[in-house]
Amino acid sequence: MIPTGSAVATTLFNNAHDFQSSAVELGARIAAGAIHDSAERCDAPKCHPETRVAVQNDLYDWILGDEGPSDHPRKIKWVTGPAGSGKSAVMGSVADRCAGNGVLGATFFFASWSTSVGRRRKTAFVTTIAHQLAQHREELRTAISAAIEKNADVFEKNLRVQMEVLVLSPLREVVRQSDRPPLRGGIIIDGLDECEAEQYHDTTTPGRRGRPERMNSEDQLEILQVLQAASSDPSFPFRILIASRPERVFREFFDPENNPTAFAKKLDLHEDHNADADITLFLEAEFNRLRRRYNLPLSWLPPNAIKILVDKASGQFIYAATVIRFLDADHREPPKALLEAILGMQVITTSNPLEHLDALYSHILSSSPDAPLSVQWIHSISWLKSSKGSYASNIHLLLQTDSQSNEAEHLLGKLHSLIRIPSPRDQATTRYDFYHKSLFDFLEDPDRCGIDLYVEENENELFIWNAFVRACARTSGTQLKYQEPFLQLLVDIPAQLVLMHGIGHPEALSTSATSTDWWVLLATECKAAESLWQMFKQVHKPNLEPFHSPEFGINSLVGT
Repeated sequence: MIPTGSAVATTLFNNAHDFQSSAVELGARIAAGAIHDSAERCDAPKCHPETRVAVQNDLYDWILGDEGPSDHPRKIKWVTGPAGSGKSAVMGSVADRCAGNGVLGATFFFASWSTSVGRRRKTAFVTTIAHQLAQHREELRTAISAAIEKNADVFEKNLRVQMEVLVLSPLREVVRQSDRPPLRGGIIIDGLDECEAEQYHDTTTPGRRGRPERMNSEDQLEILQVLQAASSDPSFPFRILIASRPERVFREFFDPENNPTAFAKKLDLHEDHNADADITLFLEAEFNRLRRRYNLPLSWLPPNAIKILVDKASGQFIYAATVIRFLDADHREPPKALLEAILGMQVITTSNPLEHLDALYSHILSSSPDAPLSVQWIHSISWLKSSKGSYASNIHLLLQTDSQSNEAEHLLGKLHSLIRIPSPRDQATTRYDFYHKSLFDFLEDPDRCGIDLYVEENENELFIWNAFVRACARTSGTQLKYQEPFLQLLVDIPAQLVLMHGIGHPEALSTSATSTDWWVLLATECKAAESLWQMFKQVHKPNLEPFHSPEFGINSLVGT
């Protein structure tokens, strides 16, 4: 039977509604902060005007396929370089240029320091790419929506299946049906070495029930393999730029002897392009800006200051950028005195190419009244970044030994060149952030930061646990005087922390935190049963041996 006009209209409406629902479902599964122009990346590094021009031109031309004719185009290019060599700035600038010229397919900027879990792990990688590709053409958006309708469980599948269902199959459909000009452009992936591994199993339980912890390199390799498979599909029209540090998994993957796939020639920002001229341009522009801001005379720069700093940078833009932030961080000392101190720093020459950056980090941290305690705070802020409620004001309430003191400003007030510190009016809704991962590379290596600034992981865990104990001790058995966001932060701590050396035993806590009333009150306030169960198990571990069998859970202990 031929459908009537109303039946056709109803069918079209239902299809449109289904496709709209699929688009909403896809949008809910993305890491929005990982997209190049997201709000989270509003102050992300970009190349300074007139710098890294040759590098950007090379990458842009490659994305457009202007490297010459080829029967087998090489669709993946690796951009590498050590920490601080400007990879993210270059990739961000190239992404902006591609977007402005209509040749940007998609972007994903990983960031290990981000408070957004989506930017640190692989879970939302393919969905975020597919979401962006769906914006290019109506028929591609329709094909992706139809794929979601047909494969409702795709979001629970592995990356290979997600890439096939959400990207490759829709692209084949568009290529088969469309008579419009073919799609082209770039997919830009930055900071893939910062992708952290998803842990699918309990890695803390000893014995056979525990599983080995999944390594970051395993998830990074999985992403590389998925991208490699996609680029090999004839219907896949995009060029893929991947930026990372030269970690082993990337060196081996892109080694022609290990991988027969023909990749484009890698670009090493440190070896293939001398950054000294670009760093010089950056410093000249920034020193002129500082001169105007602080009304300094034209002669304020010491002789050869820029040349000395360029030599100290050793090709690392992060060194030059940190120097400028340090001079511009509203210290009580005048910029000239601060600069002279940096110029006068002496280092013992070693094989470490970052020795001057290390000296700069040490100098800045030593400006704190209590550098070792400041480092403890830095590690703790980083450790707590993904916890619910880890806003700056709650971090202060947790870590300060006196809840009424201004310890945060005392310890971190001179470290604005290393840490993005929210303004006082924003601290209840904004988290701390860090300018560059190289700070933690420095702090986590005792040979680089020195014994005075080095903190063992278990020391930091104990520091956080003691802060947790103090917070518990401030409550009474009948009243929790904390607001909901802080309570969310509080209950997340034992659930995440691997407690060692008996520090989770109840004798470490105040009497109120071991009473039944306290736990019931906390459960009522937080409504976070699983977190509280993890917390309860850690605190009362010696008393829970009878309940270790799988059939017992929190419901059997506290009810629902």
